[in-house]
Amino acid sequence: MWKIWLLFDPRRALVALFTFLFVLALVIHFILLSTSRFNWLEPGGPAPAPAASIDQPLDVG
Repeated sequence: MWKIWLLFDPRRALVALFTFLFVLALVIHFILLSTSRFNWLEPGGPAPAPAASIDQPLDVG
C-alpha cells in the first residue's frame, strides 16, 4: 500500500478526493431538492396520492 503513495502526492490526492466528495454531495442534494417528495424547503409536503378507483365492467347483454 505504501508504494501507491510513492506514485501520488498524498496532499493532492486527499484534496482531490474531498473536493470530489463535496461536489457529489452538492449534486445529490440539488437533485433531491428538485423532486416534490424530498424537497424540504418548500412548504406543504408531498403531493397527495390520487385515490384508487375500481372500474365496474359494463353489462353487455
